[in-house]
Amino acid sequence: MLFALLLSSSCFQAFAEPVNPAKRVIALSPHAVEMLYAIGAGETIVATTDHADFPEQAKSIPSIGGYYGIQMERVIELNPDLVVVWQSGNKMEDISQLTQLGFKVFNSDPKSLDDVAKELEQLGELTGNELQAKQVADDYRQQLASIRMQNQQKPAVKVFYQLWSSPLMTVSKGSWIEHIISACHGDNVFIDAASEYPQISVENVLLTGAEVILQSQDEGNVIGVDWSKWPELPAVKNKHIYQLNADLLHRASPRAILGVQALCESLDKVRATQ
Repeated sequence: MLFALLLSSSCFQAFAEPVNPAKRVIALSPHAVEMLYAIGAGETIVATTDHADFPEQAKSIPSIGGYYGIQMERVIELNPDLVVVWQSGNKMEDISQLTQLGFKVFNSDPKSLDDVAKELEQLGELTGNELQAKQVADDYRQQLASIRMQNQQKPAVKVFYQLWSSPLMTVSKGSWIEHIISACHGDNVFIDAASEYPQISVENVLLTGAEVILQSQDEGNVIGVDWSKWPELPAVKNKHIYQLNADLLHRASPRAILGVQALCESLDKVRATQ
């Protein structure tokens, strides 16, 4: 029961007594590092994981692992008073071991754009940065509401999001990227796929009539499929293939607003030619 409470995205509410502000934090995801810096708690981070590279100061924080696992002996040496885990990106056996060792664990794993604001406030309470966290969360909410309002009256655009090229993968309902597409009033052509991140074929894409192809800027993803071979697809015919910053789109942090804006701008380019 305790493990379930600690892993809750609102775990601090499970404690009957006030939480002492965390002063030594291990953040086991790049997005958690960004959140902590955004609310003024960056200086509390004593360790993190691979690819935690924003803001610039984060690059100097020691990494104690990655998707392949956490160096548990380093966690014990660092003796944090809070470990911010990522249930979707950390090994469950590592998370379980952290709780068994008695460390206070908070799961930062936003599933929607709205969840980012909630978790900013939760981390603010856990670190004693409630005021700044509320300000950042409120600003984020206002920007997100404005984007949604501006885009919902625009014509829908049929979107194919190329998550990766080999194997060819996309996103479906419930996925993080789908929430962004929806905020921009995009019509995800694979929204009804059986899984959140389905593997598909080029033939599947050609049947959708997608008006725009969105890709991450990763070179392997961009060069993996030569879409110019299929000019019958409207996105190819009209040259609406755009590359976007993966960190802004894939990390659930306050910078996600920039990713949403970039995706919306891509859809506006399509609308301008309709």
